[in-house]
Amino acid sequence: MKQNLELDKTGYSTKSVWAGEDHLFAEGATIPPISMNVTFGYEDINSWQQVAQGKTAGHIYSRNSNPTTTVLEEKIRMLDGAEAACSFSTGMAAISNTLYAFLTPGKRVVSQMDSYGGTSVIFLNFLPQHDVDVTLCDTDDTESMIREIKKGCDLLYLETPTNPTLKVVDIYRLSRVAHEMGALVVVDNTFATPINQLPLSLGADLVVYCATKFLCGHADAMGGLLTGRKELIQKVHEFREINGAALDSFSSYLILRGLRTLELRMLRHNENALKIAHFLQNHPRVKSVFYPGLPDHPDYPIASKQMTGFGVLSFEPDSDFAGVKRVLENLKLVRLAAHLGSVDTIAGPPSTTSHVEATAEERKKLGIPENLIRYSVGIENVKDLQMDLDNALKHV
Repeated sequence: MKQNLELDKTGYSTKSVWAGEDHLFAEGATIPPISMNVTFGYEDINSWQQVAQGKTAGHIYSRNSNPTTTVLEEKIRMLDGAEAACSFSTGMAAISNTLYAFLTPGKRVVSQMDSYGGTSVIFLNFLPQHDVDVTLCDTDDTESMIREIKKGCDLLYLETPTNPTLKVVDIYRLSRVAHEMGALVVVDNTFATPINQLPLSLGADLVVYCATKFLCGHADAMGGLLTGRKELIQKVHEFREINGAALDSFSSYLILRGLRTLELRMLRHNENALKIAHFLQNHPRVKSVFYPGLPDHPDYPIASKQMTGFGVLSFEPDSDFAGVKRVLENLKLVRLAAHLGSVDTIAGPPSTTSHVEATAEERKKLGIPENLIRYSVGIENVKDLQMDLDNALKHV
């Protein structure tokens, strides 16, 4: 390790580059090698047992830990200001393993209605099968959520900003109420990343990420990450070891590569998204814009207090769904795909992206407009994106 390199006192870009990489690797490598090992051998039983019992650092089997993945976990740990971190094969693996590690029969979880579609399926279909009491509140009604927490709560699950309606909830206020009831607070920070929001500093106990999105940033690797207090992370890690949702070393390597430029990319995403939001807000063929960075957004006061940037946006063309399809199909500088957070701009409706698992009626109940277009702004020239949007909106 480099002497006197106090990474906890450095900026995000410095942490993104150096965290977990402040030393040379095998054979003097400056970049973490891809450790494709399934297992790791020992010369004697005593040293093997020391690692197996957690008394000495090391690796035994890649379902438990891996040298490449360990570097990734250290990097996100430092970026989030956490005590520990754990990695997973996908973002949904991170979410599901975290929920199942703490929610046993008889427990009660409180969350919001318009979380990501996959998360909603866990709340609505899977957890009730295990006798977990699930209460989903109107995301816009903080007082209602507080009342439900005070009725009894073991885990409060928040997603902010939400996918795809970009609603923002008050992490600090809700965390205080949840802790008064002895509940754990888990926050999905995928849309914000550590660059735009630090939930642990606002009172959250655990922060979950779909690392496939902004953290990777290049749409070529899947993964999930969890950060928080050491004893909580250890409990989830033990569950993940047996559940088997470990992140592979090659995906770890690709996500690590993406994380090194995270702040640079997020600053450009934020800058472009704000300009696009203003452009769409003033466009005659756009009905509404969902972006918490706009002063007239209902959650702007909370967002501006707990966030430093806003990233993704969604909007409704002033048309029926047939018009929405024409807009999407006439965009040239866009990938029509079920993804977000990449260097290239990506767009699509909830029915094929965030809430493909839900019916139209279910999406309506969750407050998700069928005509919504989620527009994940890339790092392209913003004037080119504006021109592309203007040309596509002519087909409304």
